[in-house]
Amino acid sequence: MIRARPLAKAQDDPDWQLVAAARARDEAAIRELVRRMNPRLFRIARGILPSDAEAEEAVQEAYLAAFAHLDGFRGEARFSTWISRITINAARMQARRRRPDKDHSVSDETSLQADVLAFPGAETAETGAARHQIRGLLEEALSRLPPELRLPFLLHEVEGQPIPSIARELGLNPITVRTRLFRARRRLRQALETRLRGGFDTVFPFDGARCTRMADRVIAGLRGR
Repeated sequence: MIRARPLAKAQDDPDWQLVAAARARDEAAIRELVRRMNPRLFRIARGILPSDAEAEEAVQEAYLAAFAHLDGFRGEARFSTWISRITINAARMQARRRRPDKDHSVSDETSLQADVLAFPGAETAETGAARHQIRGLLEEALSRLPPELRLPFLLHEVEGQPIPSIARELGLNPITVRTRLFRARRRLRQALETRLRGGFDTVFPFDGARCTRMADRVIAGLRGR
């Protein structure tokens, strides 16, 4: 029988106690970790995969793999970093399994009318609805980016990760990350970036009942192992 390696505490890891409890299959701790990680992991997977459904499937695979092998997590890095890498691998494996039935060319950049982006005055029901539409336009524009541009953009602009951290996580040179961020911003157009600055945290959300269902599926999957 293989003994679990002792769990160290990564510096300033806010999830350390929950991870320790999850190693003992404490369901409440597992659910809380899923709740905390869902937005980040879903955006990571969505940065690689072209649809919400595929991204959600990859995240579920990542959770099951991570929690089933939690004894192998030594705590030398933050839990969020460790499971993010597992999610990246799960999403990339799923992307390789997909049939290349469509060429997602991004040579034609999304064209948006400037008047759609203007929201003068106080917030009203109408402007709120318009902002909802713009979020949809932004998500569509992001979906049209190739994964090598979309993932660094989401990690940097949405998750707030610094470039050196993204470079380490993706195994890239920081200069390459900077170049890909520049290309992503250019393709999304200057007007889109300017008008929606501060609103990127609303794209590809994963919370509420959707978050609860993910936790339920992860718990059920672990019980079956």
